[in-house]
Amino acid sequence: MAASLDGVLIKKANRQETFSEDQIADLLACMDPDNGYLYFARKFAYIQHPVQGKLLYDPYEYQLGLMDSYHNFRFNINMMPRQTGKTTCASIYLAWYAMFVPDQTILVAAHKYTGAQEIMSRIRFVYESCPDHIRAGVTSYNKQSIEFENGSRIVAQTTTGNTGRGMSISLLYCDEFAFVQPNIAEEFWTSISPTLATGGRAIITSTPNSDEDTFATIWKQAENKFDEHGNEQELGSNGFHSFIAHWSEHPDRDEKWKVAEVGRIGEEKFRREYGCEFLVFDETLINSIKLAAMEGENPIINMGQTRWYKKPSPSYTYCVALDPSMGTGGDNAAIQVFELPSYEQVAEWKHNTTAIPGQIRVLADICNYIVAETKNPNGCYWSVENNGIGEACLIVINDYGEENIPGLFVSEAIRKGHVRKFRKGFNTTHGTKITACSRLKTMIENDKMTVSSKPLISELKGYVATGSSFQAKAGIGDDLVSATLLAIRMMDVLKDWDPRVYNTFTQAESMDDYDAPMPIFISSNY
Repeated sequence: MAASLDGVLIKKANRQETFSEDQIADLLACMDPDNGYLYFARKFAYIQHPVQGKLLYDPYEYQLGLMDSYHNFRFNINMMPRQTGKTTCASIYLAWYAMFVPDQTILVAAHKYTGAQEIMSRIRFVYESCPDHIRAGVTSYNKQSIEFENGSRIVAQTTTGNTGRGMSISLLYCDEFAFVQPNIAEEFWTSISPTLATGGRAIITSTPNSDEDTFATIWKQAENKFDEHGNEQELGSNGFHSFIAHWSEHPDRDEKWKVAEVGRIGEEKFRREYGCEFLVFDETLINSIKLAAMEGENPIINMGQTRWYKKPSPSYTYCVALDPSMGTGGDNAAIQVFELPSYEQVAEWKHNTTAIPGQIRVLADICNYIVAETKNPNGCYWSVENNGIGEACLIVINDYGEENIPGLFVSEAIRKGHVRKFRKGFNTTHGTKITACSRLKTMIENDKMTVSSKPLISELKGYVATGSSFQAKAGIGDDLVSATLLAIRMMDVLKDWDPRVYNTFTQAESMDDYDAPMPIFISSNY
């Protein structure tokens, strides 16, 4: 038996004990795989309050949510304000996990050595405060590790590129992961991730720091809860469950407290440390505050992969824009449908394995549905981008027959003084893209356009300034945005044909200095 076990408040291993019926009931309740951690936390977990001293833990509602995230999801990432008890929650849960789940290796990785020591100190306090019939016997007990007689152990280390290397980790807990040096965090996560693939679990907890660090990357992927077709799912694209708490959820904090705290630490620091905002914002096309307020809706109808947020109405006309792709598993083809003159998004579709002929059939199906619902063969305008793969798209449309796609095929105007061969659809250049981006920005930020789609909102959050243009950040798609920009360009053309569109469109945006387009070219067979 280790010498370190002498003189401390622990229970040595391999002791024969006799328990009362109540004590057995307590043990069985703590061993419950579903709710044991809650029973343990509420009945046996003590904390060291900075003012009131030793207290039985009485978790707030958001702390219960945090521990639920710990327990019920294999991979979870949690963004918490400062001083909301996240370390206390973690210490209680990890102590319970080690004592009541046998043969587990728990690695606590903290961004500083003092942080690792602090967490272990709290775990030891929780353990030592338990009654003897609850405490598990230990075989080793020191500042950086505890080993229990059930085969489980807790090890605390500073986060480095080599932390946990060679260990078979059952549960990884990363504390204040956003504050680990970026190169170290990336190296650590690259190294540790494969060890979790064989059944391990991970808990990552931090207040936000930079918008570019590994924590932010994992968080954003966890918040992206859409599959490749835009269907919402419970977990993020990386398999993580995300949990966030707001400073106002703490019962001792109100607006008066906020004013005082902002006066003490400043607005920027408050928003980052208590508001859990990534303040090193990318230069997104849409204002970040506006993006944060956009929530989106669930579709009311799903027709295949086409999501409808509102049924077509005879009172409106509709703009249907197709941004095509090869359909071979790379970029998505995408279709956006907007109601005019309300500029409300009513439907969208995207897919990356639908070949061009299939994309045209989806386009036709959408137009057929609109015409059937509105009883107006001229109530639907449709078009395609004709760049690159768009050339093949025009050929397919010709083979399919424009007469088989209800509505009016809209093409961009030839600008005054511009000499080129006319081609149906819309050709995207650097200039036309920037103009469309500017109009989209103005319309959304001035509440002249309604975005219903959560996947589109998700893409807009990653649609950032790059050089003199805008594009998606690495690893984030922008196909739905591209189709939306095409719809914006169609609206610009349609405003010269439909007075209602003209009135709302010109009121919503600041027109750039360019020559007015010539009349549009339309092919119509219906």
